Amino acid sequence: MAVDLCALSATELLSLYRAQTLSPVEATRAVLARIAELNPVLNCFNLIDAKSAIESARASEARWRKGAPMGLLDGVPTSIKDILLTKGWPTRRGSKTTDPAGPWNDDAPAVARLREAGAVLVGKTTTPEFGWKGVTDSPLTGITRNPWNPKKTPGGSSGGSAAAVASGMGALTVGTDGGGSIRIPCGFTGLFGLKPSFGRVPAWPLSPFGTVAHLGPMTRTVTDAALMMNALARPDARDWHALPYDKRDYLQGLEDGVKGLRVAYSPDLGYAKVDKEIAVLVKQAVKVFEDLGAHVDEVDPGFDDQLEVFTLHWFPGAAYVVRNIPAAKRKLMDKGLLEVARAGEKITLKQVQDAVTKRGALGVLMNRFHEKYDLLLTPTLPLPAFDAGKELPAQVRQGRWTDWTPFSYPFNLTQQPAASIPCGLTKAGLPAGLHIVGPKYGDALVLRAARAYETALPIAMPDLSRLRR
Repeated sequence: MAVDLCALSATELLSLYRAQTLSPVEATRAVLARIAELNPVLNCFNLIDAKSAIESARASEARWRKGAPMGLLDGVPTSIKDILLTKGWPTRRGSKTTDPAGPWNDDAPAVARLREAGAVLVGKTTTPEFGWKGVTDSPLTGITRNPWNPKKTPGGSSGGSAAAVASGMGALTVGTDGGGSIRIPCGFTGLFGLKPSFGRVPAWPLSPFGTVAHLGPMTRTVTDAALMMNALARPDARDWHALPYDKRDYLQGLEDGVKGLRVAYSPDLGYAKVDKEIAVLVKQAVKVFEDLGAHVDEVDPGFDDQLEVFTLHWFPGAAYVVRNIPAAKRKLMDKGLLEVARAGEKITLKQVQDAVTKRGALGVLMNRFHEKYDLLLTPTLPLPAFDAGKELPAQVRQGRWTDWTPFSYPFNLTQQPAASIPCGLTKAGLPAGLHIVGPKYGDALVLRAARAYETALPIAMPDLSRLRR
């Protein structure tokens, strides 16, 4: 039986390269063929550089033949969310207001680390305009679709990245998360995604959404994410907010399991409304933690809905983005982003300072919560993926994307590590996600817990045959 090279994890690819039974060129050609076949259906890439990718793969092949790989990810096909600067490629950010001519002379820290690790960069993935919402469509690139059901959204804002990896268009991708933008699409597309502690993965330039914005890996296995973190977490002097580099190997201790860990399970954080099917699947996933030896208590962390606190941090960032765009070009922009920016313009200094104070209190509350509990488990999302091209599901008639993402944005405020791992399918065949939240700086613990769950319920990929009809 022929092996689907596009379904192999980065770890599997590297093992085959090491044994010299597979070439990075073969793997890259397979991924490029998959992109050519399915990107017209899913619309997850807005830039594909096949020539550069093959050149990079050939250089990697030569290094592997000599037994001298360049780095941890040498030869692994990888994509970059089109929010991150990438030398030689336009960074359009989903906006017609950006200039494709550039100049584009810089790599963001995450992109630089991936190049240094030998990753084969195949292209850039779609994003809503300036990453502003939890689904992926933009005036520039149109609608991105979910490989489990192309009528549904893959979520956002890293939706192109998620759709690409879930459909075999590269083993690895890097996403950004300013309110759930890694975890939301991973929840909707059945991937693993980690939002590391703020500052663990260096960023430059700082997101206009400020200190709620994180960067992290999106992968088909937890081990791949840990491997990716070993590259992404390396230091970069351009990030003034970055945490001190700790030289941790995220693969060490990954298989240590969850036996004896104190785990809190909150089905709704005390205030969220959750779809019944999602609630059942998440509760079953929590039972797996008990079966693996964790001590689980059903308990809420004890905070109210932080939506207002989050939007008072986030909406001014949207206002800042729009303020820096010439008025004549604003007619080209997403109307929803302009509405959020106008709301941001009206926020007062007192409101912002009050929100900063409340954010600090939330951070302290969660620090104290984690003195008792090693981990917190919740649903990633309260509902399965809804119709593509919509900011809101049909049952939510007014509001913004934050109204259906109650589990993600609180932990951007607290800057804690949080991950989404798939925990089953609804009757309609759409993924549900389990949200694993760790104490601040407990990134390795979150990965370890996710890996323990993955050993019990391996991550499944969508049936792509329906996309080929």
